Amino acid sequence: MADKLTGRTVAFLVAPEGVEQVELTEPWKAVENAGGVPTLVSTDSGTLQGFNHLDKADTFTVDTTVDAVTAADFDALVLPGGVANPDYLRTVSDAVDFVKGFFEAGKPVAVICHGPWTLVEADVLRGRRITSWPSVRTDITNAGGNWVDEEVVTCTAGPNTLVSSRNPDDLPAFCEQLVGVIAESGDPVVPSPS
Repeated sequence: MADKLTGRTVAFLVAPEGVEQVELTEPWKAVENAGGVPTLVSTDSGTLQGFNHLDKADTFTVDTTVDAVTAADFDALVLPGGVANPDYLRTVSDAVDFVKGFFEAGKPVAVICHGPWTLVEADVLRGRRITSWPSVRTDITNAGGNWVDEEVVTCTAGPNTLVSSRNPDDLPAFCEQLVGVIAESGDPVVPSPS
């Protein structure tokens, strides 16, 4: 179990502030515990501010910026939630293009809570079955997605596999599913020489 993701690098795309901390840290630990390499990608270098709902939590060091990488550099993408996090990301064209690249390349994407707002902006939800925090339902539906209220949803009706969950209570099922989907997604990306 500890080596399911050996050789795989997983991007975690997060805004400079507003991410729901547990929706970043629990999937991150799941990737690490399965032998994968999580990479913190943001719109700005330096550190980012996590939140526990509306209260400031810990800060995290950004590994790379979204303008310096593409989907080709990673095996999968995780989009944590938090209200402000995806709302900001959807306004940054490099972030939206980065997300869209995973769909175009057929690579797994896992998203939780308010995270689908970035997917709405990337226009990648048409015909896709997905769940989220209830307030995102109308946006998903308007973007052509099929919203359902389930703990975890895995949709393969598109160019890639899309894993989604509703909120932090769903994290155990979400983390298990995202690790399984990434493990089954084909050969790991071979890093380009520096």
